[in-house]
Amino acid sequence: MALYVDEAVVLRTHKLGEADRIITLLTRHHGRVRAVAKGIRRTTSRFGGRLEPCSYVEVQLAVGRSLDVITQVETRRPYAEAMYSDYRRYTTAAAMLETAERLTAEEREPATQQFLLLVAALRALAERRHDPGLILDSYLLRSLAVAGYAPSFDACARCGAPGPHRAFSPAAGGMTCATCRPAGAALPAPETVRLLAALLTGEWEVAEASEERHRREATGMVSAYLQWHLERSLRSLPHVERGFTPPNRPVGSSTEGMPNLERAMPSLQRPVHAAARGVSAG
Repeated sequence: MALYVDEAVVLRTHKLGEADRIITLLTRHHGRVRAVAKGIRRTTSRFGGRLEPCSYVEVQLAVGRSLDVITQVETRRPYAEAMYSDYRRYTTAAAMLETAERLTAEEREPATQQFLLLVAALRALAERRHDPGLILDSYLLRSLAVAGYAPSFDACARCGAPGPHRAFSPAAGGMTCATCRPAGAALPAPETVRLLAALLTGEWEVAEASEERHRREATGMVSAYLQWHLERSLRSLPHVERGFTPPNRPVGSSTEGMPNLERAMPSLQRPVHAAARGVSAG
């Protein structure tokens, strides 16, 4: 039986039989992979808690006929622990994991940039580098950009006329000029558009200096844009707890009453390097 080793983030898990689980992974070199972790639900399992959603691991897998089999796993970063101790980060991470799975529709299709973006976003979330809402919106915009759905926040998304422009339309691909503006287009505040552009390119000083009202408006625009291009909304997004939290400030949220992560999730044109600026998997 052929073996291979790869880095991976656990996207979700579900039960298989009495003692096993099917683990959905986003790997660095093999894209999205579904694999069986045999005996993981037994108390004596050698896997322990290393294959929980959000875990960043190194896995050894045996190639199977329909599903691969996880034979070994080592934790690289215990991001799951940080998420499960904080409700807001937990729900934010759930939306990230679902997005990553939705944007890597083909199994075993290499998706290295999506993997790197997800690892970097989980690291920033676990280490409290920025407000969770900003991290999520930045991740959503960048992952869409890498997938080929980059929004335009400067030039007109339809004719390319230089901005700034006033109207925003998810169907058009972002901001539009007065000539191309479709009926029903939103008219966001200029500060909101600048915030969105900063989140897309990783200008965190600009993003952190933004006002809460502009963050709320930006969140609505990102959600609308994401839903348009995915053709349906994320199941986990309504569970995300929003609100301003300064970076590096402990939240102290209890996990009591936390929704089950598995139930909350389903079973530019800027160059990619601009969307993924500052991302590494180390």
